[in-house]
Amino acid sequence: MRIRDQSPGLRGSLFSRLAYFLRPIPVTREQLFDVLWRARKRDLLDEDALPMMQRIMQVSELQVEQVMVARAQMVTIDSSQTTEEILPTIIDSAHSRFPVIDGDRDQILGILLAKDLLRYRSDREEDRLSWEKLVRPAVFIPESKRLNVLLQEFRNSRNHMAIVVDEYGGVIGLVTIEDVLEQIVGEIEDETDIDEESKMVLRRDESDWVIKAELPISSFNHLFGADLSDLDMDTVGGMVTDELGHVPKRGERVVLAGHEVEVLSADGRRARLLRVNVSSSS
Repeated sequence: MRIRDQSPGLRGSLFSRLAYFLRPIPVTREQLFDVLWRARKRDLLDEDALPMMQRIMQVSELQVEQVMVARAQMVTIDSSQTTEEILPTIIDSAHSRFPVIDGDRDQILGILLAKDLLRYRSDREEDRLSWEKLVRPAVFIPESKRLNVLLQEFRNSRNHMAIVVDEYGGVIGLVTIEDVLEQIVGEIEDETDIDEESKMVLRRDESDWVIKAELPISSFNHLFGADLSDLDMDTVGGMVTDELGHVPKRGERVVLAGHEVEVLSADGRRARLLRVNVSSSS
């Protein structure tokens, strides 16, 4: 008696399994991205996991200088200041860590944690601060350090902030663990950020506005009485990138319709948050 052939469905299943095991192992990043994309199409990865995995692999290509807070935008505390002079800076910035300088941003004594200052103030009445007891040692890193290496160093040392220096030892900025993590998980927002779901504009006062980079140019024109063309660019972030001629970095500025626009937040691909300083002559 003849043995019947396997059903087409079973043969197809066997061939599929065989083809799976004979597939070449990805040897380039592009091939690996292709495997991940096909896994996403088969619902083996959710829509959030795929871009995160891609960013994890890309973070090793980024250097500190691409995500750091520029020197001019560093919120610092001078060792000559009193407690009463320091507190408004801490409250207004809503930061938790501050470089303490000795009159010059190249002379960094250490890092002050807001919680340390509060604890110190609760124990003492004097207005003058004992910096040698308050500040923690500052960590200095080169601008060329890779983000994946820095993240591992942050984890090992439990530091959350590092001072970025150039080849001559001059301070050019700072970077935090949040800056690095945002390159992997995306923008980390807190209560001081613009609500992602509700609005794209935050008005701080008459001349100080914070907007999302994806704000349409037409909306920018309406808000600020401008007449920018949206024929070539759709968003304010795109126009900022075009003006700079490169991917924006935090702290960079351009002038649009007479208003100074500063990059508050950016990643390795685009600007995210912008500050608009409205010109009084407009």
